Amino acid sequence: MAGVRSISVFGATGSVGLSTLDLIRLNREDYTIIALTANGNAAELARLAIEFDAAIAVVADEAAYPALKEALAGTSIEAAAGADALVAAARRGADWTMAAIVGTAGLAPTLAAIEGGRTVALANKESLVSAGAMMMAAVVQSGATLLPVDSEHNAIFQCLAGGSLDQVRKITLTASGGPFRAFSLDQMRGVTPAQARSAPIPNWDMGAKNQRR
Repeated sequence: MAGVRSISVFGATGSVGLSTLDLIRLNREDYTIIALTANGNAAELARLAIEFDAAIAVVADEAAYPALKEALAGTSIEAAAGADALVAAARRGADWTMAAIVGTAGLAPTLAAIEGGRTVALANKESLVSAGAMMMAAVVQSGATLLPVDSEHNAIFQCLAGGSLDQVRKITLTASGGPFRAFSLDQMRGVTPAQARSAPIPNWDMGAKNQRR
């Protein structure tokens, strides 16, 4: 097993998690999977855990635990559920952790992975928005490597590769402005979740969880 890296994927059934597992499939012999997690999709999580022979599969939604446990019956894969189980899974010491749980629900397990002092690939920008100072302090204290994989963060990361921050005066991120880009401040105050969910997004359906702010 020399040279084999251990991996945990938090948010394994989402788009980032599935893309991560697609990459692992290309060189399956180079990786061992410690933890795979999902919010409540027990059937898909169990299927992935069995395929990748994960040590543990965790659902955040405790109501999904019976279905996960049943789906993993007869395997050696441990089943767990709840917020505390996510944190415990993050503390299992994977060499490399993909942190792709949506929203602030991903903060606690991401911090736990950072505290382990290994490499954490961060697709969860909400964690930085809500607790960036705390996260970066934990990175410094543990010696962990934090890699940005969300699109905008990663674009900046790549632009800065080979340079240093003292060479940068300003960073500008361009965007379409979203469906309400032409709204006045007064109009924005009256925007409802229903309007946000029904607004057209050019390339993908972000869903109510992401659009409702």
